[in-house]
Amino acid sequence: MGHPSRLAGAVLIVSLGLAAQGCSTVGIPRPLSRGGVATAPGVETTVAGSAYRTFNAPVDRMRLATLATFKRMKMTLKTDDATDGGRELVAVAADHTIYVQLERLTARTTRMRITAKSGWLWRDRAPAGEIIAQTERTLADPAAMQRNK
Repeated sequence: MGHPSRLAGAVLIVSLGLAAQGCSTVGIPRPLSRGGVATAPGVETTVAGSAYRTFNAPVDRMRLATLATFKRMKMTLKTDDATDGGRELVAVAADHTIYVQLERLTARTTRMRITAKSGWLWRDRAPAGEIIAQTERTLADPAAMQRNK
């Protein structure tokens, strides 16, 4: 008599799966849909723990906005290097090392990718997403970038 209940359980699981098809976060608000980590709208995260977003701003403007954001968030800049495709910046905040890649997609479009590491292996998406959100805020305030040149 165990077979009918197993069959009913299997049918229920398949039915729920089909009902939720295309819904990656059933019943969970979007800002908390990434494994419980709050992210700003437009910020995507990777399984490896990085956060990224594409901005409609050239690399040089993104660099200035990132530097101003670091300053406002009391982060210490360690390196700021040009690369073939943009810039790489490294900053330190408390027990986290923040790695920022600014990748030139076009003359006016830049992808920002941030990895926040604590220790050798631990990657933390929350500060990475917050830095992206704060950089967006900085971009909206040109005076903030001018003050931090």
